[in-house]
Amino acid sequence: MPPTRGRPIAVKLLILLVVPLTSLVGLWAFAATLTGGDGLRLLEINELVTNLADPSEQVNADLQNERLASINYVVNRTGADQLAEQRKRTDATVAAFRRLAGAQQDVSATMAAHLKALYDRLDQLPKIRREVNSSKPAPLDVIDGYSQIVDASFRMRDAMILMPDMALYRQARAVSMLGEAKDLLSRERAIIIVLLAKGKVTPKERREFSGMVATRRLLYIQALSHLDNGLRGPYQQLLTSPVYREFQEAEDAITGQATTNGLPASAATWPVDASNLATIVEREQQQAVRMITQRVTPAAVNVLIKIGVAGGLGLLAVVASVLLSLRFRGRLVRELAGLRDAATELADVRLTALVKRLRTNVRAPSPDELPPLQVKSNTSEVVDIVHAFNNVQSTAVETALSQARLRDGVSQVFVNLARRNQSLLHRQLLQLDGMQRGTEEPDVLSDLFKLDHLTTRMRRHAESLIILSDQAPGRGWRNPVPLVDVLRAAVAEVEEYPRVEVLPPPPVSLVGTAVADVAHLMAELIENATLFSPPQTRVDLRTTATAHGVNVEIEDRGLGLTRVELDELNTRLAEMPEFDLAQSDRLGLFVVARLAARNGIRVRLGGSPYGGLTALVSLPSALLADQPVPV
Repeated sequence: MPPTRGRPIAVKLLILLVVPLTSLVGLWAFAATLTGGDGLRLLEINELVTNLADPSEQVNADLQNERLASINYVVNRTGADQLAEQRKRTDATVAAFRRLAGAQQDVSATMAAHLKALYDRLDQLPKIRREVNSSKPAPLDVIDGYSQIVDASFRMRDAMILMPDMALYRQARAVSMLGEAKDLLSRERAIIIVLLAKGKVTPKERREFSGMVATRRLLYIQALSHLDNGLRGPYQQLLTSPVYREFQEAEDAITGQATTNGLPASAATWPVDASNLATIVEREQQQAVRMITQRVTPAAVNVLIKIGVAGGLGLLAVVASVLLSLRFRGRLVRELAGLRDAATELADVRLTALVKRLRTNVRAPSPDELPPLQVKSNTSEVVDIVHAFNNVQSTAVETALSQARLRDGVSQVFVNLARRNQSLLHRQLLQLDGMQRGTEEPDVLSDLFKLDHLTTRMRRHAESLIILSDQAPGRGWRNPVPLVDVLRAAVAEVEEYPRVEVLPPPPVSLVGTAVADVAHLMAELIENATLFSPPQTRVDLRTTATAHGVNVEIEDRGLGLTRVELDELNTRLAEMPEFDLAQSDRLGLFVVARLAARNGIRVRLGGSPYGGLTALVSLPSALLADQPVPV
């Protein structure tokens, strides 16, 4: 039996399980996505290296060479052919870089911003070249123009090396710092060319050169502190080599040289010292970049293997949790559904049938008639509920049985008292009838008639008690009785009978077995019509023959009832409710309902055009006699 209100327990259990299961699945998915995303990003770095890092590194190398060639041309006005050739190589590498960078997919917002900044700086390259070709270019401005392009390239590469593996990130970031230090070395070489051409160091040139030296040395210190032994070894050897010491002496000489003094004699070897160091640094830098790139793929594979193992086990745990939860949910739902069905059968079938049977037979139910509830369950709480229901069933049966016996006892009391009153009233009617025949005085006859009418009404009330006790009244007829006589007999049992007008009915008769019940039913309805209407108004009885029997309308001119009250009364008349002692003020309605149900009569209350009520009594053809009414 499906539930009539609220959500079923299956849905509530599902909702209860959805929260932890969803959280578990969400955590697993989050962990798998996070770790798997790290592995995929590591694999994507290879593509970034191919399309962005390597081409940009080549662009930086060509820009550094072009910067040196441009400064040599600016200060010495020599090497124009070498400069033109270098510019061609730079343009080719820039074009290749733009082509590969444009083909790169799934670039982050940060990377895209840095890439656009690098494009903007590369667009300034023709302007820098025009300045180099001008008559009086400023060497430091030329160096700064090329340096801004290279700096933009390094910022783009910094955004590219945001690796999820922290150890690998530190190594890659350190190698990138070494690349910046290499570019600073190239800038120092350019300034050295300018200084040798002038033969002295100006304050501005000294300040620029000192900043480059300090930054380069700081980058070396920071980078070497993060590199592991495999990457740090070659650079440590470089820092202790004679080549590096000779270049450091040159740097110290330039940064410590007074601006008013000329260059020392050893300045002639500075370009050679710088070139030798640059060659070694370039070789070590390429080797470090190659080693870092080779570490990316194994790290990514290692991460993916871990997520494969952990994610697979986690997925199995999630699936097992879901299956176990659904299994226990299904078992509990089945147990509760069985309990619900058993309780529903107890309430709607067993107890209902028992109560219905106890109305006519107060015998205690047998174990076969009302067996205990049996629900297959392994849940202790459900077993306890079944036991509690069985206790409730026993209590309910005992209560219903005691109430039925009580009602049966009350009914027997009603019947005994009503039978005795009925017998006395019948004897009283016979005596009054004899007294009416034995006197001819009008006043005495009037009083005797009133007593006779009062006794008749008392007899009807006594019969009402018998009817409410599901017993048959003592009066009965064997032969059919004309309907008009039945209606007049009913009117005669009403106190205010003079107000009732019986319109001529059709010439039909009622079978004798139904005469007493129909007369009693009509009397109850007629009396209600006279009681609930003004004394000066009348009550009309109209009878109409139909294809299915006869309809009798009892119409009054009272105040009427609301639709809600009419619906309630019609429901009672149609369903024949059990007599409630607390509603003895509506005794007549219970009597009418019992008589109507006993004889298949349909009674319905409705409004009247005069403002009162109309009681429509439909007598079925089964109550009508076949023989015609004698005229």
